[in-house]
Amino acid sequence: MIILKSNSLVSCFFVSFTKDFHYHLICSMHYNERVPDALFEGSHYLGRPADFSDSIVQRRVDLALLVPSFANKNFDLVDIGCGNGASMLLLAHHFNTCTGLEYEATHHPEFEKALSQSALHNCSFQLFNIEQNIPSTTYQRMISFEVIEHLTNDLFVKNYYHTLANNGIAVFTVPNKWWIFETHGAKLPLLAWNRVPFFSWLPTFIHERYANARIYTRSRIRRVLTEAGFQVDSIQYLTAPLDVLKDGMIKRFFLKYVFNTPTTRIPFLATSLFIIAHKPA
Repeated sequence: MIILKSNSLVSCFFVSFTKDFHYHLICSMHYNERVPDALFEGSHYLGRPADFSDSIVQRRVDLALLVPSFANKNFDLVDIGCGNGASMLLLAHHFNTCTGLEYEATHHPEFEKALSQSALHNCSFQLFNIEQNIPSTTYQRMISFEVIEHLTNDLFVKNYYHTLANNGIAVFTVPNKWWIFETHGAKLPLLAWNRVPFFSWLPTFIHERYANARIYTRSRIRRVLTEAGFQVDSIQYLTAPLDVLKDGMIKRFFLKYVFNTPTTRIPFLATSLFIIAHKPA
């Protein structure tokens, strides 16, 4: 953990760190192209699920399992926007059933392939539009990782609320505004590379004009969830796992000396916000 004790130290560290990190990230990242057109429906970006091998998948799951009483083999779990099902399949042993709701049909074959290679019999995948429908049953536990920002409007989080049973617990992640790179890409003119540093720090009305997805401060996501009916219990900064960096000396250095804890108190070291909330009885 890096401890910064004064504004001047923060400034010196920040300028030095971001300059070096920006350079090495550009040289070493996997996804340095624009987001493929196939991931859009019109102008709306549907998102790209994390790969099964990405560290962020295991990190989210590990943090979810640390939430008191979240895991329970008598409870049913719903994963809204499950993508390829990577997170749900890792959690399946801890629940009675796991149901993945997903809008985009192209992720279904990958889910079925992973399921067939496992010994799991309690997971299912359903094509579902959470903006237009509410499931006919409720679930005691919910996860939704990097999905809310892709809804056409934050108001549809209300349907999440109706999907969770009374006294149920939900775990969410959303992109963090103060991470130094734009994680979902943006439609910026003259730039072939869309992970522009500090673009996410621009005022919201400018960012959302060009960005492929919304981003959130802690206060913004708290307001979104509270207005939907949830009671927010905690919000943490989820440390960047550097999955976009190729394996090698540069990545090992940053993971050992900078990004070396699952969560952080330093906003610009976090790609996402990790939120625990519940539905009051």
